[in-house]
Amino acid sequence: MPFEFRETAIPGLLLIEPRRFDDERGFFMETYKESEFASAGIPALLVQDNQSRSRRGVLRGLHFQGEPKAQAKLVRVVSGAVWDVAVDLRRGSPSYGRWEGVELSADNRLMFYLPPGFAHGFLALRDGTEVLYKCSAEYDKASEGGIRWNDPDLGIAWPLRDVIVSRKDADLPFLRDISGEEAT
Repeated sequence: MPFEFRETAIPGLLLIEPRRFDDERGFFMETYKESEFASAGIPALLVQDNQSRSRRGVLRGLHFQGEPKAQAKLVRVVSGAVWDVAVDLRRGSPSYGRWEGVELSADNRLMFYLPPGFAHGFLALRDGTEVLYKCSAEYDKASEGGIRWNDPDLGIAWPLRDVIVSRKDADLPFLRDISGEEAT
């Protein structure tokens, strides 16, 4: 099997490790195969791909899209490393308001799958970090939302103290200040 799918402490979030084939020329690995992902319960993610490049200390997020354009995401790092965080915003979920953080890097090749209903953000741990992610729905400005990266009620353990955050992300509301209709 070309992928290992691992459950996290929050139902629906998955860590995925692709199988890598190394030889004297370099390496080869599949990073997405619809049939394998469908077997693991992950619907097709072919609608939109995004890529970002960040220097060490850049924090992006925590972002989500609400209904009717809620997005699932498959996140991976092709250069550098990030601390990648997902926050459960699914109303009625036993893990509502809980977060999961994982280090994704070009070295460990791990991917993080977030189903719809999660806020997502990451902190670049190295200069020149590049993140790629597939989305299950196209970007829709009318559906976008977010929560503050340093929300004290969440208590996310970001591994760097001095972070660089956009004005837009710094001004996002706290989780307690968003309505259920926005988040799910």
